Amino acid sequence: MTATTKFESIEKEKIGELRFPQTEVLTDPEKIQDRENNLKRALTLGNLERTKTRIFFEDELGLKVVETTVWGVTDKRIILKHGVVIPIQRVHAIVI
Repeated sequence: MTATTKFESIEKEKIGELRFPQTEVLTDPEKIQDRENNLKRALTLGNLERTKTRIFFEDELGLKVVETTVWGVTDKRIILKHGVVIPIQRVHAIVI
């Protein structure tokens, strides 16, 4: 992800309509570890303080960003309010 990368803002309610390929969007092991660390932090802050997080991700059509609270995390998915999920392997970055 570079400063010139364009992510389209999306409402979390629309995420359920998106389709996600099974492939990993990150290739650098360090960036994958950073994503995991930021995801754990976002989960903790979301549950304790209702802190919103910006999630930069990619569906089959392109780059998206959503600002929301992370309610849960499984080994493969980020869980948002109302059961909306984003596959972790499709996330470029998490900014708190």
